[in-house]
Amino acid sequence: MPNNSRPAPPRWLKPMNKVFMTLSRTGLGMKELPVLTVPGRTSGKPRSTPLSVLDLNKERYLLEGFPGADWARNVRAAAGRASLRIGARTEEVHLVEVEDEEALTVLRVWPDRMADGAKIMLDAGVVTDLSPEAFEAVVGRCGVFRIEVVR
Repeated sequence: MPNNSRPAPPRWLKPMNKVFMTLSRTGLGMKELPVLTVPGRTSGKPRSTPLSVLDLNKERYLLEGFPGADWARNVRAAAGRASLRIGARTEEVHLVEVEDEEALTVLRVWPDRMADGAKIMLDAGVVTDLSPEAFEAVVGRCGVFRIEVVR
């Protein structure tokens, strides 16, 4: 059973994200790193974070790896409005929080398709193991967002 306290990301994650962001901006590596930028819910200033994007059934998804993650709270406050940069391409996107079967479909494949992120969730106590069933158990605690390009 997952830890029902509010799991926190490992202490090294924020500093490592800053390194990833710097490498992405300078072009020295991590060129294809997906970076989500959302207005801060309090300041309104752009807040950027690298995230894993899952391609599944011709749709793209993000998973809130930790309940209450700042980026997800900002997305909810911004009514889903954000931008997503992958390499040199930036898209204006609308993030739609999905529920029920669509969320479960994403959660079932996450540990297999996004192994590094799944391991971080396991180490932080968000899930009890790396099975599809353990990830299904976080439905409703960790938001699943479908990425829709704004046209």
